[in-house]
Amino acid sequence: MGESLVKPNRPAFTSVEALAALVADGDVFGVGGHHFARLPMRLLAAIAARGVRELRYTSWAGGLALEYLLEAGAVASADLCFSSLDIFGLPPRFRAAAESGSLAVRDWTALAMIEALHAAQKNLPSLPFQLPTGSAMMERIPGARTAADPVTGEAVGVIPPLRLDTLILHAARADESGNVQILGARALDLAMIGAARKVLVTVEEIVPVGHLAEAGRQTVITRNQVTAIAQAPGGAWPTSSLPFYATDYAALAEAFASGRPLAESFASRPVAGHVVAAAAIRPADLPVRFPAVHAAPEAPTIDEIMAARIAAELDDESFASAGAVSPLANVAYRLAKATHAPNMIIATFSCGHVDIAPSPLLLSLVEGLDAATAAAHAGGDDTYAAYYQAGAVTHEIIGAAQIDRRGRVNNLAIRRRNGAMLRLPGQGGMADVANMHRDYALYVPRHTPLAFVEAVDIASSGRGLARAEERMRAGFRPGKARVFTDLCVFRLDEDSGELVVDELMPGVTREVVTEATGFAVTFAADCRPVALPDAASFDILRHRIDPLGLRKLEFVVARERGDLIAAIIAADRALVERLGRTTA
Repeated sequence: MGESLVKPNRPAFTSVEALAALVADGDVFGVGGHHFARLPMRLLAAIAARGVRELRYTSWAGGLALEYLLEAGAVASADLCFSSLDIFGLPPRFRAAAESGSLAVRDWTALAMIEALHAAQKNLPSLPFQLPTGSAMMERIPGARTAADPVTGEAVGVIPPLRLDTLILHAARADESGNVQILGARALDLAMIGAARKVLVTVEEIVPVGHLAEAGRQTVITRNQVTAIAQAPGGAWPTSSLPFYATDYAALAEAFASGRPLAESFASRPVAGHVVAAAAIRPADLPVRFPAVHAAPEAPTIDEIMAARIAAELDDESFASAGAVSPLANVAYRLAKATHAPNMIIATFSCGHVDIAPSPLLLSLVEGLDAATAAAHAGGDDTYAAYYQAGAVTHEIIGAAQIDRRGRVNNLAIRRRNGAMLRLPGQGGMADVANMHRDYALYVPRHTPLAFVEAVDIASSGRGLARAEERMRAGFRPGKARVFTDLCVFRLDEDSGELVVDELMPGVTREVVTEATGFAVTFAADCRPVALPDAASFDILRHRIDPLGLRKLEFVVARERGDLIAAIIAADRALVERLGRTTA
């Protein structure tokens, strides 16, 4: 079955540099954490400084960690589900390397990667998974194949083990015996730990045996799963390490805008006081109403109208999962729960924080607030089985780069007019959840002929199981499929299998939609204007749910994005400093 993954009962305690020395050229190399949370940045810096080469980067997400390693010339290939810098957009080094061909990129669905890691963890030659029907992903996932289930004969996906040579991660604490404590959402950390030959961990602090239990809710990685540990206070900065410090968005923005090497931008800087203060702010410290950063217009703006219209899809029986980088959907979910759907369930951080309160979407505080109010903390590996594959989730409303008349999405790569490919972030888990979630919902903030095309270049996801009977046969609930844009609302018609316009945004005509769409548009017989909520709902959106205006980031063009991010970060920092003084 391959090399044993069994480790000694007691990990070594050593330095960050000694951990880095355990990473070898050519390793299949995983990174724990999630987006801008708990990335082992100091260890990544030490690995890059050693001049390691030909790493086979293998993780659910690329993002900042992959950018750091690409800058150092350490990576030969990348196996991932997506790569994004969150509100800062597409990672430039990843995009350039993928488009030039200097980086071999292999795209996975989230479920295929999870089951491949589980196969390694369970010492099995393969594991089955639900097919991403409606997408072209099966032909892209390394080693995946379609096979007949040996019991029922039904078609399933099958994936061989995905074994890691080395996994690096950052955690809150370790005790003196080597047990490691993870607080909050844990992404795919447990599955990756189980699939890794070496697990190298940095921690904020080392505490006596027995003290880990004092933290309350937590995940403990037992010492026989860990190879070596180094104490590294601030070792995740500029990403977060709760409860010690929040993500330093100001430092990230400065580094991305400067054009300097990331290693230079993040070298030997102390954790800033405002992110330490942000980590200490609790839900009870927040005011009921916030002043909005942006001047409130007399009439609702299109970002507010879209958020309110998406929120109207949700009710008390909804279970809505917030995708990796979806500010508009996140705002809509919180608005619904704060107004007409108080009993709905929201899961954030890719289902790492389950059943959160509708806390405001504040940049530095959202991770801590969601972790504090969540009924449960989890990882993507276990929530896929518990919620997604079980068909329990009703909505995951996701942004799409390119959509065709059949509702298929392309978030992988778009062909330019000269034949070259423009690399996109990747589909994450969209190919899986397009069928698993009861309601398939997408949004496009700027409706143009480039976004809505006759046929997508690559079908990275699609609602392959659309009819009620085929959904029930697969164990999923029948539901709706919709696309929300700044011009209209489409419905995926079950009979024709094509998009139909059901609703028009205020002031938008059929002619405007037709001209902005790259395929012949069909309008429903009862096509109508979008219904707007009352003024109180918009007031809640502006002053309680999204006072910083994060939703607006999805509606601005690239040349305006930097100024808007700067304004949001400045307002976020001022808010944290004010709340910090109030709670001191």
